[in-house]
Amino acid sequence: MKQNIVKTLALGTLLTFGFSNAQNKPKVVLDNFFNNEKKENKETKVLESSHYTWNDTTNGGFSLLGEIFQKQGAEISTLTTAPSKNDLKNANIYIIVDADIDKEAYGGKANLIDAKSIKNLVKWVEKGGVLVLLSNDKGNSEFEHFNHLSEKFGIHFNEDSYNRVQKREFEQGKVMVPAGNEIFSEQKLYMKEVATISVKSPAKELLSAEGKNIAAIAKFGKGTVFALGDPWCYNEYIDGKKLPADFTNYQGTEEWVKWLLKQVSKK
Repeated sequence: MKQNIVKTLALGTLLTFGFSNAQNKPKVVLDNFFNNEKKENKETKVLESSHYTWNDTTNGGFSLLGEIFQKQGAEISTLTTAPSKNDLKNANIYIIVDADIDKEAYGGKANLIDAKSIKNLVKWVEKGGVLVLLSNDKGNSEFEHFNHLSEKFGIHFNEDSYNRVQKREFEQGKVMVPAGNEIFSEQKLYMKEVATISVKSPAKELLSAEGKNIAAIAKFGKGTVFALGDPWCYNEYIDGKKLPADFTNYQGTEEWVKWLLKQVSKK
């Protein structure tokens, strides 16, 4: 059988949350099917996956997020096909980011989240999987089929855009986390052009921007779902180079990763 999960970076060495050896390391799988953007490598002239991928070290990549997961003892990999039952057996955390619209997808035709994938994911979460759904704002992400999945957990991404930032007016993208948040400490995060989220049971609201809810969590069976209307933790906004020093996206990303891994350890 063809192996669809591809390891992309060396494993970290720091173990936490009771994961005592390599076999027990939590496995974090990043989708590269529903989000399937590619660009040409200027040196090799070969098309490579880009934008929200572990290997992408540019501003739009997730290489720093991958490093944070590894530092917390996780093993990271990439799934290049729709998630089958067998694929999900190899995942503790499965992340879908910025599902493609046709103009973004390789070949000009997006891979839409289908009924079989939804069925597989719902059963996997129910058994203890941790599902992460990171959308984008109107015009930059697919909503209809993404919502077919998220609504199974009481989460609906609204096709809109808030916290719009003009040029370098970074304050327009602030998200203030109040004391007592379930995931984040009291801090100032940066999330720009964010889709809002509507919730119903079992989901509950988590963060707000411009008075609108932009994040949610849901407990479903033995598993957990985290949803946010922005791919907020890519390199550009956690590398400490662009944002003013009072924004705490790197710290927030660390807290978020630790929380996700705790959901795995609670199984």
